[in-house]
Amino acid sequence: MSNRKLFLSLFMLFIWGVGSPLLSQDKKKEEASKEEKKEDKEDKEEKEDKSKSILEVVKKSEKIPGLFTIYRDSASGKAHMLLFKNQLDKEYIHFSYIENGLLEAGFFRGAYLDEKILSFKKYYDKIEIIQENTNYYYNPESPIARAADANINKPILASMKIEASSKEKDSLLVAVDGIFLSEALQQIKRGSAPGRNSRRNPFQMGGMDKGRTKYVAINNYPSNTDVIVDYVYTNGTPTNFGMGTATDARVTTLRVQHSLIEVPDNDYQVRYDDARVGYFMSQVTDQTSYETTPYRDMIHRWHLVKKDPDAVLSEPVEPITWWIENTTPTELRPLVKRGVEAWNIAFEQAGFKNAIVVKEQPDTASWEAGDIRYNVIRWTSSPIPPFGGYGPSFVNPRTGQILGADVMIEDIFMKNRVRVDKLYLAGSEFSEIMKSLLEEEEALHEQHAHHENCIASDFLQNEVMMAKVAGKVMNLSEAEKNRLVEEAVVWLILHEVGHTLGLNHNMKSSNLWSPEEINNIALTSEQGLIGSVMDYPAINLSSDPENQGNFSSVVPGPYDRWAIQYGYSEATEEELTDILSRSTEPALMFGNDADDMRSPGRGIDPRVMIGDMSSDGIGYARDRIEMINTLMGQLTEKFATEGNSYQELRNGYNILMGGYNTMLRVTSRFIGGVYVDRAVIGQEGATKPFIPVEKSRQKEAMASLAEHAFSPDAFQTSSEVYNYLQSQRRGFDHFGRNEDPSLHRMHLDGQLQVLVHLVHPSVLRRITDSQLYGNTYSVAEVMSDLTDAIINEDLTGNVNTMRQNLQLTYLDGLFYVVNGWGGHDKIARSAALNELLSIRKKLKKNKKGDLSTQAHRKHMLFIIEAVLDLEKS
Repeated sequence: MSNRKLFLSLFMLFIWGVGSPLLSQDKKKEEASKEEKKEDKEDKEEKEDKSKSILEVVKKSEKIPGLFTIYRDSASGKAHMLLFKNQLDKEYIHFSYIENGLLEAGFFRGAYLDEKILSFKKYYDKIEIIQENTNYYYNPESPIARAADANINKPILASMKIEASSKEKDSLLVAVDGIFLSEALQQIKRGSAPGRNSRRNPFQMGGMDKGRTKYVAINNYPSNTDVIVDYVYTNGTPTNFGMGTATDARVTTLRVQHSLIEVPDNDYQVRYDDARVGYFMSQVTDQTSYETTPYRDMIHRWHLVKKDPDAVLSEPVEPITWWIENTTPTELRPLVKRGVEAWNIAFEQAGFKNAIVVKEQPDTASWEAGDIRYNVIRWTSSPIPPFGGYGPSFVNPRTGQILGADVMIEDIFMKNRVRVDKLYLAGSEFSEIMKSLLEEEEALHEQHAHHENCIASDFLQNEVMMAKVAGKVMNLSEAEKNRLVEEAVVWLILHEVGHTLGLNHNMKSSNLWSPEEINNIALTSEQGLIGSVMDYPAINLSSDPENQGNFSSVVPGPYDRWAIQYGYSEATEEELTDILSRSTEPALMFGNDADDMRSPGRGIDPRVMIGDMSSDGIGYARDRIEMINTLMGQLTEKFATEGNSYQELRNGYNILMGGYNTMLRVTSRFIGGVYVDRAVIGQEGATKPFIPVEKSRQKEAMASLAEHAFSPDAFQTSSEVYNYLQSQRRGFDHFGRNEDPSLHRMHLDGQLQVLVHLVHPSVLRRITDSQLYGNTYSVAEVMSDLTDAIINEDLTGNVNTMRQNLQLTYLDGLFYVVNGWGGHDKIARSAALNELLSIRKKLKKNKKGDLSTQAHRKHMLFIIEAVLDLEKS
């Protein structure tokens, strides 16, 4: 062996001897590392499994099974919700309402909040709650449908960490305290826009106290999960202490129910809205349509299906079932049942027999009236009632199908208690007075913008109280007095249940019958006193007790039956078109809150008004005012009960004056009015969409106002009761204001509500605009007639103090128009300036009168000169 080979052999032996242990050590290290990693992995997996064990997380919790299984910790009250894989990416309906509230904070029992579509989506280790946008429709066959999400917000309302899951990962557990014990799903506390709240010191709830906010109950059912929460808000330093119901203004508790509802899987057919008939609706815009009005607005209605599809008249597979809550006074339950079941008359026209069923909640019932599975007519007695009646419903936003409803009735409706002892407007600046009135009306409209915020019972209570006062003076029999109340209860139930069937208001329907026909009880008890029970009509009170018809409607009217036929008939598109073609029939006229003229400057059609009655609104108002004047003269005799205070007499006077002022408002709306027809082009019986009120009718309205609102003798029939208008003393209730009845303010208030409308910029602009399409009563002539009514009659003699108030306020109004502070157009400003010049000329020619009159006329001249000087500058 050569030296070289020997060297290689020795080297190899050396490598083997030295390297082998090294290689062995590396191998061992590698194997150990693998084993260690395996152990770490197993430990990690074991730890992960342990941390994500559902049973471990909820082992101390009560299981509440239902649509969404809820676990509630028995020690801490903390709640978890179990989500199954098949519940992800699926739509559900969220609905919430106030189970108990505080009126000062703007919340009251039974107030529905809103409904929305939610979906639960998994995002890595979180579950997100997404609110779906239901306002738009994209035809899936259109290419543009691929851009359906462009610039449309789908907010993530909440994000919850997955705390545990099953081994199969088909169920996930999330904590939900951050969802239900917050405002994540529903804004509860309301914000306020700067400058919009006219109250200087509104009630402030403060911020939510998470430590006190808690679950009250969790009720779970196969198709819905209900979570009831007490939301607690604290304000450590309140400046408005609220009313007696607030208890302690530092703490406000609102009880709210959240409901997660399974979207119905049925054959419900969407029905679309038509402007000729009034249903509540879910507004949807078709983004793929090129129509002028690309609307797919779905009306709200129940899912009614005939048991016998071939029968002309069939019972439904599932009727609409109403429960009378066991809080309802026993003696009133038959009237409530009568009012609800009367709707079956209308459903028969739609092809359904016994569509509505009424049951009574037994005292032993295991379910609560707030359970959304039951439609309940609920009776409450609040110390400070927010309303007299209220009929909300909630729907599937995707289809408009009504899923549930309640009717809330406040017991005050049956009581002779005035809700508010009216404080009349102070001040002499017309602009401030007008601003106050408009803010008051704006607040009213905002408060009742949502269809469920119905004030029918408030209005009806005033009407019933007026009728009771009249009945006492006119010596109505006890039987007639009872019938008055019974018919009012039936009407109120009809009205509020009508809302829950999907119908909105119809303020035009009181024009159904002539003044002679409204007391034909054979006619009205069969067809209805008005075209629709969804109106706010005057109580029909005859000045002749021997010729007294129905006080209120006790059956659905012609419009109601037709509207139900459109909404609920199992009709083809062609048949629905035929039904709608009848809208031009006088008995089917329709106009809702969007059109009504209850507020100054709003609406244009004087027939769409509250508090009116018959096809002759001006004549009916005139007759009612004359009746009230007669009743006023007998108040002190009929309401002087020995041993009592004068509160009842004071109430009677205020109630009658309220009725008087209502009739003045009804009359004023004909001036500058325009009749509206919403018939479609080519429809039989259609007229022009806009037809100005005839000049003769406008002049008739002005003459009536001149006599009953502005003349020197207006309101004088009530002067003999002035000494007795004393309120019942209770502690320091009138502290901060004198207890005298403020008579001048009281009467000026009624006159102002007319004046504000007549000089409203919208009304004056409309008078001028409508001259281009038929109106012949110009702004100049309207203002001239107004001046004649307010100034001329006592121009050569003494001016009483009521008229002095009125005339100075009228000057303020003219000043307001001349300066264009309300946005008046130039035609109106010219007419107002002309009246100021005319009045100045008349005053300079007539300087007679007593000392008070002379002072008054000097004051008027001073104002006019100041206005004219301002105009010159």
